[in-house]
Amino acid sequence: MNATTNVMKGIRIEKITLNIGAGKNEEMLKKGLKLLHKITSTKPVETKTKKRIPGWALRPGLAIGCKVTIRKGCPELLSRLVAAKDNTLAKNNFDNQGNFSFGVPEYIDIKGLEYDPDLRIMGLEVAVTLERPGFRVKKRTVKTSPLGREHQISKDEAISFVQQLGVEVQ
Repeated sequence: MNATTNVMKGIRIEKITLNIGAGKNEEMLKKGLKLLHKITSTKPVETKTKKRIPGWALRPGLAIGCKVTIRKGCPELLSRLVAAKDNTLAKNNFDNQGNFSFGVPEYIDIKGLEYDPDLRIMGLEVAVTLERPGFRVKKRTVKTSPLGREHQISKDEAISFVQQLGVEVQ
């Protein structure tokens, strides 16, 4: 069977994760939280350190960034975010498991967002996770099982999926 007739071979977007790293700058962290809420209308969460790194003056529990995960309405959000990159992605944006990520240098490039003088110019990182039906077997609590090699998403399959969405891959 080929991929067009087998329903289990279809690829879909599982989630989109938007991330802004602020370091120890609390002002930038507040701006990042506001920006992510503006983009997604979902409440973002702060990312906190887990390890102590004395050279960077980091301690456990220190907020150094913010993120938001979107699971519903992913195709519309993805089209807005990729349009900020002129609908082009590089092949090295894709990993071997079929996921891809890219950065948006300025949020004002995203369709539907206006310049906010309080935020100034900020960028963000976008990570898109792809999956097939049946991927639940590797995440479930009872009888967890690894995915077969034929069911995993390859880099080439992810690239062709993104090209079907109208994104050019160079």
